[in-house]
Amino acid sequence: MGTPEFSVPVLEGLIKNNYEIKAVVTQPDKKVGHKQKITKTPAKIAAEKHDLPVFQPVKLSGSEEMQQVIDMHADLIVTAAYGQFLPTKFLHSVKIAAVNVHGSLLPKYRGGAPIQYSLINGDAETGITIMEMVKKMDAGDIYSQKAIKIEPDDNAGTLFSKLSIVGRDLLLETLPSIIDGSVKKIPQDPDKVVFSPNITKEQERIVPTMTATEANNMIRALNPDPGAYMMLEGKRFKVWKAEVAKDSTDLKPGCVVANKGRFAISFADGTVLNLLEVQPSGKKKMDIKNFLNGQGSKFAPGEEIVDK
Repeated sequence: MGTPEFSVPVLEGLIKNNYEIKAVVTQPDKKVGHKQKITKTPAKIAAEKHDLPVFQPVKLSGSEEMQQVIDMHADLIVTAAYGQFLPTKFLHSVKIAAVNVHGSLLPKYRGGAPIQYSLINGDAETGITIMEMVKKMDAGDIYSQKAIKIEPDDNAGTLFSKLSIVGRDLLLETLPSIIDGSVKKIPQDPDKVVFSPNITKEQERIVPTMTATEANNMIRALNPDPGAYMMLEGKRFKVWKAEVAKDSTDLKPGCVVANKGRFAISFADGTVLNLLEVQPSGKKKMDIKNFLNGQGSKFAPGEEIVDK
């Protein structure tokens, strides 16, 4: 059970290691982009490549598809970023266990956006937890964990890619002991639980009252989707890549610090952010050199341009 690209290496790894996949459950196809083209989920594309049955209930709970899967009497359910609540009846229908590949070091970051929150909070590391699924979200016992370092240039896209491979490998390493019953489960410490709810529309906006580090962490967390933005002279201005500058400034937050060779904006506490890849309203993504050669050339140092 999975939906985004994160789930594909897990599925491919199970197939390659001769686990018999009875079915793949994924979210319904979605309309994407301006043309609203119906697009299959990455998990569905991978499943069809291997001629596997695919179920796509709008809501799993109480659906005909859920009953069909229950009737298969599977040994295991493996989920990797499926994106829907799994009813207790469904979890209990398997002979051995319902196992989840979760993109954080639980009990830190239960919920739908663990990878994004590790970046938002400026964590030094993240990782994968292989865990037992229970009714309460991401609250099951831990089977195994593996940590990886978060590099300064990592964003949500690069971390998703890295963790999907770590998740595949750790799952394949852990499954035999789950199947033969020798695995030692570790309960989660309730005092250390941290939640990571899905990112809201409001969180996508960068405001100059943040520090440059806070703004940069949000930019990294929202790249490649949906992208962080600031309001520049009343218009939405996406920032895809930035870096915290070494210099500081006396300018109030939201002002142009420099526009020659770099485009730097002042943030809270005298911090400065260099914008590296941007997307003005109605334009395509561009590097900062192209922006400064065009629209950006009108902004003068000291000018306040970012709306609070």
